[in-house]
Amino acid sequence: MRIFGVDFTSNPGSRKPITCVVSTLEDQVLSVDCLAAVESFEVFENFLESSGPWIAGLDFPFGQPRRLIAALGWPESWEDYVRQLEALTVHDFEALLKHYRQDRSPGDRQHLRAVDARADARSPMMLYGVPIGRMFLRGAPRLARSSASVLPCRPSRQDRVVVEAYPALVARRWIGRRSYKSEAPNRQTQTREQARQDILNALLSARLEDIYGFRVILCDVLAQAMVEDGTGDMLDALMCAVQAAWAYTQRSQGYGIPVWADALEGWIVDPAISMPSGGESRAGFVSLS
Repeated sequence: MRIFGVDFTSNPGSRKPITCVVSTLEDQVLSVDCLAAVESFEVFENFLESSGPWIAGLDFPFGQPRRLIAALGWPESWEDYVRQLEALTVHDFEALLKHYRQDRSPGDRQHLRAVDARADARSPMMLYGVPIGRMFLRGAPRLARSSASVLPCRPSRQDRVVVEAYPALVARRWIGRRSYKSEAPNRQTQTREQARQDILNALLSARLEDIYGFRVILCDVLAQAMVEDGTGDMLDALMCAVQAAWAYTQRSQGYGIPVWADALEGWIVDPAISMPSGGESRAGFVSLS
């Protein structure tokens, strides 16, 4: 099965492209074939329509918190409310959220989705520092326009499947809260490089198979590039591929997404937080095997 891991950015270009790991899952081995740099949204949109079968793990929130959706009176359909937001510029979206937050108490200004609370992830309403809200605004409408199966928000019988990934969950298994990346060159230290090496060592060890059910192999050139990339984008893309590959192994159980996951909000795929029982099934999900 073709597996893609995609480290997303809200403003792709030659200096900061969307980074994609291209890999293949076969006989419990995830083989990394190459890295690809996607420098425009047009190329990203073309990728979403590329021939299947494949599954991709994308590192941005697919939805917003149900509490925000309800408070603002957005449609109670993921595709409808996301398509409605497509007309907004980043400035419009920032103004909308600023107006929503201004009369709320400090601890009640940025809501979490149910999965964010479980994954200890930031709010998709966050616009500064790590601009997760901007990534949502740039990414989710493109998913809604695509014909791919978007899980759990808009499942279909397409053989092109996208799931939400969160590489921090993978990294924390091996290095806890140690920092392993930075966008600022002066903060790309040897300490962070060692943290990336520690993550990669774990990904290439038998410990990964114990948790995710498969091994990862990649050539020395790519491994070295991932360690040397101070932004962490290459390594994040690999961890997104690991989560997507795990979701594929769980396809008979809703791709590892619990039956109670909120389709308006979205769900991050990872065994640490996704634990459907063997007897559960999810309406609308189909096996692509």
